[in-house]
Amino acid sequence: MRGQGRSSLMCMMRGAMITGLFAAGVSVALAQMSVEMVPPLTGTDEPMESGPSDPIPRWTVDDIRQMRAYPEQPPVIPHSIEGYQLSVNTNRCLSCHKREFTQGSGAPMISVTHYMTREGQMLADVSPRRYFCTACHVPQADTPALIGNTFTDMSELGVGQAGDE
Repeated sequence: MRGQGRSSLMCMMRGAMITGLFAAGVSVALAQMSVEMVPPLTGTDEPMESGPSDPIPRWTVDDIRQMRAYPEQPPVIPHSIEGYQLSVNTNRCLSCHKREFTQGSGAPMISVTHYMTREGQMLADVSPRRYFCTACHVPQADTPALIGNTFTDMSELGVGQAGDE
């Protein structure tokens, strides 16, 4: 009677060890596959190796509004923001883009969604979660793409407008 409990315990331990070894082998194989499938975007071939860096690109500062790449994309900033103060106490972007200052500055007004809470409640001032503009909006630089892009807009796919027949 005593020996029966021990042998079943040994069987369970062997099964657990085999399962663990199998899982470890599968994870190593998947890790090697992912390294081969994902090309490095930038930097040196060796992970912690130092190498020369590219010069910082110049920002595009032509003040021309850029076409958005997809619906609901935050617009890019078409002017230089170098030296802009953006802190808890000050946001220089709002001095031109806030609702009450757009007529004098000629800048586009920030979206009404920036005056809403998560629950859709309208606020008198910019929502705290939308206060730090550069969390979503970035200046544009004229640089080559890191990876190729094969995106095709729906209008180029032959999809017509609603009501076209």
